[in-house]
Amino acid sequence: MEPQWVPGEVDIAEAQVTSFALFVEKRTGLSLPDYRALWQWSVDDLPGFWGAIWDYFDLGERSDEVLGSSDMPGAQWFPGTTLNYVDQVVRQVRDDRPAILSVDETGEITEISWAALIATAAAFARTLRELGIGPGDRVAGYLPNIPEAVIAFLATASIGAVWSACGQDYSAQAALDRLGQLEPKVLVTADGYRFGGKRHEKTADIEALRAGLPSLAATVLVSRIGAELADTVPWQQVEPGDEDVDIDTVQVDFAHPLWVLYSSGTTGKPKGIVHGHGGVLVEHLKAVAVQSDIGPEDTFFWYTSPSWMMWNFQIAGLLVGATIVCYDGSPAAPTPDALWQLASRTGATVLGTSPGYVLACAKAGSVPRADHDLSALRLVGITGSSLPPSSSLWLRDNVGEHVPVASISGGTDVVSAFIGGVRTVPVWPGELSAPYLGVALDAWDEQGRPVRDEVGELVITEPMPSMPVSFWNDPDGSRYREAYFEMFPGVWRHGDWITITEHGSIIVHGRSDSTLNRQGIRMGSADIYQAVEALPEIAEALVIGVELPEGDYWMPLFVTLAPGVELTDEVKGRVNATIRAEVSPRHVPDDIIEAPGIPHTRTGKKLEVPIKKLLQGADPSRVVAPTAVDDPALLDWYAARKR
Repeated sequence: MEPQWVPGEVDIAEAQVTSFALFVEKRTGLSLPDYRALWQWSVDDLPGFWGAIWDYFDLGERSDEVLGSSDMPGAQWFPGTTLNYVDQVVRQVRDDRPAILSVDETGEITEISWAALIATAAAFARTLRELGIGPGDRVAGYLPNIPEAVIAFLATASIGAVWSACGQDYSAQAALDRLGQLEPKVLVTADGYRFGGKRHEKTADIEALRAGLPSLAATVLVSRIGAELADTVPWQQVEPGDEDVDIDTVQVDFAHPLWVLYSSGTTGKPKGIVHGHGGVLVEHLKAVAVQSDIGPEDTFFWYTSPSWMMWNFQIAGLLVGATIVCYDGSPAAPTPDALWQLASRTGATVLGTSPGYVLACAKAGSVPRADHDLSALRLVGITGSSLPPSSSLWLRDNVGEHVPVASISGGTDVVSAFIGGVRTVPVWPGELSAPYLGVALDAWDEQGRPVRDEVGELVITEPMPSMPVSFWNDPDGSRYREAYFEMFPGVWRHGDWITITEHGSIIVHGRSDSTLNRQGIRMGSADIYQAVEALPEIAEALVIGVELPEGDYWMPLFVTLAPGVELTDEVKGRVNATIRAEVSPRHVPDDIIEAPGIPHTRTGKKLEVPIKKLLQGADPSRVVAPTAVDDPALLDWYAARKR
């Protein structure tokens, strides 16, 4: 297969990764002629690499020691160094372009200047202090993707308090399962949001959430739809005063908690994943600037919500002086190509979305390059699941052959990516271009031996600064170790199947704990989805490999159908023929079953492992918390399909 995009001389010369490589060559005397050489040095000399990242971005004074201990878990980064994440945002203040573009479904765009961003964050930090909030206290957000969420986070971080948030698509109980663990002192929320042209009032959920948070000292309310809620502090009171031109930041230890994110909650109560100020700062500067080539002339728009780590990742655009876009609404309203229209209207240079959205646009017959002015767009980012080669090529043909596709894969666990694109490396359809710098990525077999050009476990053999500081309420670290280090002690096993190709790219096949194994041949579910979901008759699919008593194996394929389609023998035959031709004859399903829906986590991942357990006869109440599922009613339907 040929690359769909190859960097030109200008790409290589102007890329920030090239500038960084020259910086490293000058300080080390090494010769680093290409990205592969730079990556190899970055994982061979972790202290040298991360020290160079700190100095390249001129982050201020630091200790001479970069890596006190390389144990996993328990690595000690920049011991003795103090900082505050917000200081790097303040350094980017400028008056020639906005910090945030705020957009809703009406299409109205509101600009928030850098001065207003910092002044309002300073004012809210002052409000938090007046409420008795200090370092280590928790501030919770229950908010749409709006500028107030970004401002509240910056204010919280500036005083050394800990931020954690959920989007308002979460029910009160789902939010409480997460935020309740932290015993927050302040809740920042909105009265509601609009999505798909509908008004969603959230006051009842907010009251239920507050009732479950006895630790609260105050609730700050952002008015979005004009609903009323008693005993709240109106956001409008957070008006900057003359004293709020600058924001006072508390200097904290490198590992001091910055925010708490959450696991999906599909295998028990969501785990609170704690990340530190310093680890996030250096990782995001590397990932956003060096890897993604985002800088002060960019407008960075990723379709996301505060429930998802990509919200945290997009805020990192502020660390490099870029303008970020906060969009509160549906990606497909009023038309399926709404995101492309928004990219055009905001002048986005970097647009991030998901494989599912790309496939929906392709099935709808959208041609963004013809229907919208995308002349500013220079990079499309993709994450959430594997991007099929056909969708990657669709982006080339319908968005622009000059626009590289940066498909990335990582996770909430490190609030970043392990693998992705870089401006100096080609893009192959359906493949992720390269491991990120400083990520000692490998593919291992079950015996812990590296494999190439065949499927293996994704492992990280050396620590990263943004690996969790800890899990919340895990004093002995047992849950943390169990999550990543049980299979290969001292080595991070992420739970994905990958193939490292002969040209160094990576193919992600899906979760290794939901691997299909027919007649000893292992395969990731993503390979089947890529083939089946490209069919016009199929809206979405879910494939499960179920080990049954007596050694039997059952592999059903559940499908939801496009409007007006019936699951006839002809449709089933087309599905089977597609899998046989494009995937493997051994992975033709035993049954094709029409389903009323495909259940997902709240961040859009298919519930393969919980559904597998249900099909094996497990009690639904013990398999997955309903609050972790986008449509909990589906669980009973799948449980009734057990063999």
